Amino acid sequence: MRQSGRSQLRIIAGKWRGRKLEFPELSDLRPTPDRVRETLFNWLQADVSGSICLDLFAGSGALGFEAASRGASRVIMVDDDRAATSALAANAGKLKADNVEIVTADALGWLNSEDSVFDLAFLDPPYHASILGQCCALLERGKNLAENAKIYLEHSRVDTGVDVPENWVCLKSRFAGQVAYKLFGRAQQLCQ
Repeated sequence: MRQSGRSQLRIIAGKWRGRKLEFPELSDLRPTPDRVRETLFNWLQADVSGSICLDLFAGSGALGFEAASRGASRVIMVDDDRAATSALAANAGKLKADNVEIVTADALGWLNSEDSVFDLAFLDPPYHASILGQCCALLERGKNLAENAKIYLEHSRVDTGVDVPENWVCLKSRFAGQVAYKLFGRAQQLCQ
């Protein structure tokens, strides 16, 4: 949905079900489509309530706000675009989302300095950036993931060479148009 340089997304379920949020039209901003979000959160339905979530490259906030709506106890949304984070903050205010924290920062720099531990991590960087593998490695190396963490990756369908840490196991994988999306879990026997 578009109106004069702004786009909208709809929260699918939870306490803010059906609420529409506006975000700016930016060249690298591609909100995760409703159908993909619905599939992802069906995969995660037992994991969201009470979780601590990271929405890295938050953009429109589609994933982070969906998690917060469905009962995540804390959601940190990180994006380096000030227009995007300004819209995220406005939407968090509109929803009175006191469990959502907005951070304006470069993803790699932020991961290098962050010490929070996440139950769920959503990684959906701009496709041309080619930093998905680096982000995965930093999350694992920085000990930012809970023992049983789930990690969602979204990337271009043509990009088949995404490197993930060796202790991550692909639990689910699908395609939607030109988008590939995958859910990983940490293999407990390899996590130390």
